[in-house]
Amino acid sequence: MKYIADVLTLTRFVLALMVFGLAVFDSHADIGTGFILIIIAELTDAFDGTFAARFPFPKNKTPKYRKYAAKYDMIADVLTAFVGMLFFTLRVNLVAGLIIMVSYGVMAMIVDMVVYGKLLGHPDDATKTSLVWKDFSLAKKIIMARRAIYLILIGVVVIWMLFATNWGLTLKIMITTIAALLSVFFWFFLAQRRKHISRDAVEIEEKLAKK
Repeated sequence: MKYIADVLTLTRFVLALMVFGLAVFDSHADIGTGFILIIIAELTDAFDGTFAARFPFPKNKTPKYRKYAAKYDMIADVLTAFVGMLFFTLRVNLVAGLIIMVSYGVMAMIVDMVVYGKLLGHPDDATKTSLVWKDFSLAKKIIMARRAIYLILIGVVVIWMLFATNWGLTLKIMITTIAALLSVFFWFFLAQRRKHISRDAVEIEEKLAKK
């Protein structure tokens, strides 16, 4: 069971590469196929962290590669989001895709530099001059705000993509309803993830509280 989180993260990498191939090399790619692959990839993102926390490796038996598990997960997240938007841009709506990609990309880079002190940052490797170490409470609010914006944009893109398929209207409405219910479920199911950015962030918060 302790390997499930790693398998899910690896699966996200594979699915992201498949979506990239459909977006770039298949000019007749079926939008429905891309939609399904992106949804599965996003679901692996929802559960890998949960499994990692629930089924951890014993401290003396943790594989060496797990030292960088947070980085692997973050890279997989970024790659999945990028190829999803790339597919949407090239196969669904070019103008809307470019606007969303550029605007969110610029905002994300600014947030990373301010909060972590580097691009593609993470609490476990944030610079000591970053906002994470100066004002963790504010840093957490900014990160949560960015996540909220990301989830809203992903929701818009996914629904837009769904209604761009050639599936029947009834099926589209059913999928939209199920997606809405799942979103509510994940909001409560991942409450711990909302509360703490990561285990490393918890340690940082505790250290700052002692000062």
